[in-house]
Amino acid sequence: MAVLGAPVTPDSDAFLGTLMQSLSVGVVACDATGRVVFINRAMREVRGFPLDGPVPDDFAARSERVMTSPDARPLPWSQTPLMRALRGEHIVAEDVCIRRPDQPVRIFACTAQPIFDAAHQLLGAVSVAHEVTALRRAERFRACHLAVEHVLKQASSVHAAAPEVLRAVAVTLGWPCAELFLIDESAAGALRSVGYWDTGTTTPDGFFGHTPRRGEGITGRVWETGRAIWVPDIGAELNLRTPHERERVQVCIERGIRTVLAVPVQDGTTMLGVLTCYAGSQERHEELLTVLMDGVAAQIGVFVALRRAEELARQLARAQNDFVDLVGHEMRTPLTSITANATILAEDAAGLDHDGRQMARTIARNAAVLQRIAEALLDLAGLDGGHLALEKRRVDLAALVAEAVTTAHSTITTDLPGELLLPGDADRLRQVLGDLLANAVKYSPPGAPIRVTLQSADGWACLRIADTGIGTPESERDRVFDRFFRGSNVRHQGSHGSGLGLSLARAIVRLHGGTIRLTANTPTGTVVCVRLPLHG
Repeated sequence: MAVLGAPVTPDSDAFLGTLMQSLSVGVVACDATGRVVFINRAMREVRGFPLDGPVPDDFAARSERVMTSPDARPLPWSQTPLMRALRGEHIVAEDVCIRRPDQPVRIFACTAQPIFDAAHQLLGAVSVAHEVTALRRAERFRACHLAVEHVLKQASSVHAAAPEVLRAVAVTLGWPCAELFLIDESAAGALRSVGYWDTGTTTPDGFFGHTPRRGEGITGRVWETGRAIWVPDIGAELNLRTPHERERVQVCIERGIRTVLAVPVQDGTTMLGVLTCYAGSQERHEELLTVLMDGVAAQIGVFVALRRAEELARQLARAQNDFVDLVGHEMRTPLTSITANATILAEDAAGLDHDGRQMARTIARNAAVLQRIAEALLDLAGLDGGHLALEKRRVDLAALVAEAVTTAHSTITTDLPGELLLPGDADRLRQVLGDLLANAVKYSPPGAPIRVTLQSADGWACLRIADTGIGTPESERDRVFDRFFRGSNVRHQGSHGSGLGLSLARAIVRLHGGTIRLTANTPTGTVVCVRLPLHG
């Protein structure tokens, strides 16, 4: 406080006292001996003292019982901003917490400094406290969001993440309990507890792990409505009337719970669960806390949705693998028999008329197509499952490309080196080259140019097959490597195919440690880019 150089009159004392009492910030002052001589009404309200009357004689002792540092350590009276200012310190915006029984924790930024007269004689000290509870809580929630994000990134499942996520939430709020419930899709949509955080008793009391009822209780009502619910005093909440609700209220009261906040966990408009938090004292800042908790719930919702999508993808992949394996094995034996007999019948058709010979040839041709599909399915399943290993040797990729181009029976121009050696399975690489060139020819107009180039750079062999055909939509260039997927323009064109060729090509290239991708050709067509390592 500035030096007080002017004489003080009774009138100016009255004016100064009225001014101090009208301030919204808390003010406390002491004399040169450290005795508290003034507390304004704002500070009295914070401390729970009568708004008027003398300063309590035991003010210092009572302060020690409720004042703490931000990390909850007790704050001795000698270390309060007021007493430190009396010793000559100038305190600027230092946080002090007030923890009164059955009241929410309040945080104040305190500024304090000594008071001197005109002769620079110490008169005392003054401390001004400005409440920053909401601001500090918002800052902590930012840290909470980051902590939750870190936990979710590291977690393998929501069950593994729940305890640490709830700990971050409970510590940020300064509340003793929090619990996360998720809808169990395998149990007729029941809402199940997947984890909780508790700073209180470890004695089982039925507080955690109960199964909420849809539409009953705080958690159950959030589940039903998809809207957050704030209950400032659960013991006085008149809307909780059913036997189940009264039972839960009693459990909360016995636990010392006063305030409850429950928010929905959602992915967009899809209800996934409920996050419920409990406070031991009546809380304020309802809107702020609800908004901040909604943010945490949204983080959890995205995590849960992604994990469920990943699990669904794994299940679909397993189902597809099982299907491929089953169909491949079950089709191969009868198709081998059908193909062999149909071929013999077509070749020895002397006793058949023209229609009979045509039907025999059709049966043989289509049976051969089905047999190739069955072999491709088994091949793909074996490669993806690791049951078929590559037989790698030092091979000349340039020679393999030249050989494949010669057998493609199309107008193909090449730009190949004289030799390009790398470790690889020659038969598998021939299979890739044959499928890629066959696609380029199949989806290009008759006689349309196809260009094949092969280069080496930075330890990689780079093969490019560029056609001027129908091309591949940009949104589908990654999906064409999936099993059975065929581009929309291919389907609309009426071209036949199994959708397995590029899947096999990718599996073989990956086993060689390489990559394969599609890009657009200009002005039309597709470029297939294959990269293979020159050294194993």
